[in-house]
This record gives sequence, structure tokens and C-alpha cells, in this order.
Amino acid sequence: MKPKLFALLLIFTFILTSGFGCKTVSREVEKKMQPITLEYWRVWDGPDAFQEIIDKYKQTRPYITINYRKLRYSEYEKELLEALAEDRAPDMISIHNTWIKKYQSKLEPIPETITMAYPVERGTLKKEIIPELRTTKSITTKEVKNNYVDAVYTDIIIEEDNQEKIFGLPLSVDTLALYYNKDLFNNAGVINPPVYWNEEFQQNVKKLTKQNKKGQIIQSGVALGGSLNIERSSDILSILMMQNGATMINDNEQVMFHAVPPIYKSQDFNPGLEALLFYTDFANPAKEVYAWNSSLENSLDMFTEGKLAMMFGYAYYLPTIKAKGPKLKFSIAPLPQIENSQQQINFANYWVETVLKKSKNTDSAWDFLQFATRAENVKSYLDNTKKPTALRSLIEEQLEDEDVDVFAGQLLTAKSWYKGKDSNAMENIMAELIDNVINNTETIAKNISLAASKIQQTIK
Repeated sequence: MKPKLFALLLIFTFILTSGFGCKTVSREVEKKMQPITLEYWRVWDGPDAFQEIIDKYKQTRPYITINYRKLRYSEYEKELLEALAEDRAPDMISIHNTWIKKYQSKLEPIPETITMAYPVERGTLKKEIIPELRTTKSITTKEVKNNYVDAVYTDIIIEEDNQEKIFGLPLSVDTLALYYNKDLFNNAGVINPPVYWNEEFQQNVKKLTKQNKKGQIIQSGVALGGSLNIERSSDILSILMMQNGATMINDNEQVMFHAVPPIYKSQDFNPGLEALLFYTDFANPAKEVYAWNSSLENSLDMFTEGKLAMMFGYAYYLPTIKAKGPKLKFSIAPLPQIENSQQQINFANYWVETVLKKSKNTDSAWDFLQFATRAENVKSYLDNTKKPTALRSLIEEQLEDEDVDVFAGQLLTAKSWYKGKDSNAMENIMAELIDNVINNTETIAKNISLAASKIQQTIK
């Protein structure tokens, strides 16, 4: 423990435990200064990523201890639900942006104000640390809209009891980008990564895909067309639909990606279906762009092994790629867009920090999370984890960081969509849709309608 922090803690402890303290501070202040331990559960990031934030927080709240615990993703939800059922749940948790409505009834939204005890230096000749209560306003919905990238506002603010409430705050927001193998591009004579999903992109996939004499794919030009062996296949298919003009879900929470939006009614064009066809063509042996099938390895493994030219992924892939393929020459480019489109659309994927209703210290927990997510404090976390920011004010700075510049550059046009109260079920439904189209099960229109109907059931 740092000397200054230790000294503050000793002073606070003395004030609380001595007779002098009882005369110096009110009972209300004394109550607010009682030692508190806040339990914080997250996935992906170790405690080192947060240590600087925690240390900085304790300088003004020496009576609060943050007990940080990292859990495996595979066990996280099970452990959390068991803890809730047994009344041993943590105070603060991290949940995926698609889980907010699933957990809404268990979450405590941000209070309008928070009253906390602060150590304040008083006196002129004789300096003393005297604790005092301060009531501060919490972040507002307007500030969320102004300070964070657009995708955040639509996810974390939910109307409850006829009032808009904030149910979480993100530390970062990731976006889907294009990873490409520079050696494979050079060998195939492909100069630059694709900017659009156009004919040139498809021709390059053909150049980058190799088959042996038996017709087996030994080098894939792109990880498109498959389901379970392509990382985040549901996100890739979703963004293709969104870029193509499909309404994934409307304001009434009706799944619509299978339907033709009114703007296209007279054009005999179904944007969701067209995007699905484009995606699955890359797994169709009868098509010139055939580059993928279910017998291939996982896309991330193939890429790190140097057998995949292009893969779509997030910033959080970087540590895995560098660890598994230390000699791999690769680069990252923005996600391709639809040529001549009026607007760019990218895909947002992120986690939200929030507080559980069962916490006995909800105000203190929200005080810490609001502290941790402020621009001046969250920078240490972003630097340690190499993740794109969620705050507009930090985007320009991250554009100078070669590890995250591409992902950060897509934040202002990134969107997400509500996938129902069981996002895992949604992903399985989208994987089943892809497989049914590839295997010619029923008609494509019937398959996409059935998938939309199944996802709708998870929303209800």
C-alpha cells in the first residue's frame, strides 16, 4: 500500500475508533466511513488491468476495498446465477451488451445522486484531514448520449417505471474489422485489402483460395459462408444484413430481418435475404467464390496457422493471434462496406459494467463504476488491454495507436441490435439458418422467416 494512502486510512480509522472522532464527525459521516468491501466479477481482463484505477479510487475513498475477481467466460453465467440464487452475489458485474434486458430485473440502475464521505484537508497553520459528506450528481441520459458512441446509448438506457434509466456503463466498445495475411496477399498478387463487398473482392477470394487435386480446400481466401467453425459468424451475417438495408428489429421489438422494409417494397428486393445469399455463396461448391466448408478448422486457428487469407474479427483477437502465430505477417483493415452506399455501418460488440440489486452498497458500487469509466481514469485500462474506447473524447487519441486505430476509427458508425433475452439462443438460430441454406433445406425465404420467428420467441 502506498505511504500516502496508508496514512489516510490510518487517519480515517483513528477518527472512527477514537472518542475524539465521535465529537469531530456526525453519526451520518461516521456511518458513511465504515469500511466496505465491494466484490467485482468480470471476464477476459485480469486484476492488473484495473489496479491503477483501484489505487487511484482508494486515494479519495480509503475506507472502500475493491475485491476483483476474473472468471472464465464458459463458467461466468452459471456461477453468477448460482451466486444470485444463494445470496452470495457480487456487488458489481460485467455483462455483454446483449444481456442487459435479460438481467434487467436483477440490476440496479444508476441513482440520480450519490452521497459519499471524502477526506478534506482543513486548516491554515495546522493542516488536518477531516472527512465530510458530498452529494454529487450521477451521469445523465443526456451526458451518455453526448459522451459515448451512439451504439451505447441505445443499449444501456431502458425505460422503467415511465422513466429512462441507465443500467450500465462500458469501459470500451469493440468493432468488427478485417484481418488479412500479408504474405498470402503478396503471393496471390493482391495489392490491397478490400474496401467493398464487390466483384473485385470476390475475384480476390478466388485468387487467394487453393484446392488440392481432390477438390479439398487447403488455403481459404476468406472465412465466410460457414457457421460454427467461423468466429462470430452471427455478427458477420448480421452486419451484412444491416449494411444491405435490413431492419434487424424495429422499435416495437419485432424481428424484421426476413422482411422487406417499406422503402424497398416497389423494388422487388429483400435486403436480409440477399445478404444471406451473399454470405452462404462462399460455402457453395457450385459457386466461383467457394472458399469455405464445415470440414475446415476454426477460422481463428486457420488464420494463425497461415492457411486463411482474410478473417473478420475484433480487437480482442490480437493477443491470441500474436501468441499462436508469432511469425505471422498480418495487418488489419476496416470492415468492407457496400459500394455506393449512402452511409457506412459497422458492428459494435462490448461489455457493460453494472450493479446488482442484491448489493448492500449500491451507491458505493455505482460511485466506483462512474469513477472507473471517466475519461481521465479509464485510459489506464484501455492502454493495458489495448481495447477501443467507448468515449468520443478518446477516439482521436486512439487513432494514433496502431494496435487499435482501425477499430477506433469505426466507432462512430458502429451499431448493435437487440437479439432477445437469450443471445446464445439467437446465435444458434443464426448458425442453424446458415447450415439450412447451405444444405438446401426448404426454400431460403422459408428458412429466414423461420429463423426470425424463433428469435422473436426469445424476445417475448
